[in-house]
Amino acid sequence: MEDIGTILAKMRATAPLVHQITNYVAMNIAANVALAAGASPAMVHAREEVVEFAGLAQALSVNIGTLDAAWAEAMEMTAQAMAASDRPWVLDPVGVGATRFRQDVCARLMALQPTVIRGNASEILALAGSGGAGRGADSADPVAAAEASARDLATRCGAVVAVSGPVDYVTDGIQGFRVANGDALMPRVTALGCSLNGVIAAFLVGQPALSATVAALAYFGLAGERAAQAANGPGSFQVAFLDALYALTPQDVTAGAKVSRA
Repeated sequence: MEDIGTILAKMRATAPLVHQITNYVAMNIAANVALAAGASPAMVHAREEVVEFAGLAQALSVNIGTLDAAWAEAMEMTAQAMAASDRPWVLDPVGVGATRFRQDVCARLMALQPTVIRGNASEILALAGSGGAGRGADSADPVAAAEASARDLATRCGAVVAVSGPVDYVTDGIQGFRVANGDALMPRVTALGCSLNGVIAAFLVGQPALSATVAALAYFGLAGERAAQAANGPGSFQVAFLDALYALTPQDVTAGAKVSRA
């Protein structure tokens, strides 16, 4: 795998334009996270312009958190445009096991060949058809319970699958990695997980999908560790997290990444 810090440096040198169709809760923090990391975010979801705008973007992130029929159609239109031009896109199947509507939309999005699928253990289990005990957007399953399903899903879909948790698991169906960076305060700030998708999408531009995903997770988690050292609670953590994303150097990330083969 390429040096993780080098992948961050290449992303920042490119400053890719990342088209994000995300949820209402996440829009502001997701845009700020992308800017702090070194990417250029655009929050565009109107059906009337998504395909045209997708022609300008270098990567796409789709998050189904606050889903409705119009947004679902826009997501499918945009994902189809990215797949047709062989540009990377990330799917976050938020709460996919909760309703039939979410399951149906995710099935259609999966058919459009996402480059990376990132979710919590319950979401990945549900997406793989293995059950899952999620509570809306929250996972009720440990990461270890979803590892086999993640490998199977990656093999079937040709995507990299990332299972988020205290220790993340990432696989392309052949190789697997664990990323142990992060802090317990991260889940206490709403939409940080949603914001991660835009960072992964930015890292994917011009990089192998598996290496880019592992690097993005390590960088994001390390920023959480740095932020926790300066924070008194979730409110100050959010501010410190944006500062940490901005301040981390490629050398910091290479030295601080807690990545192991699985």
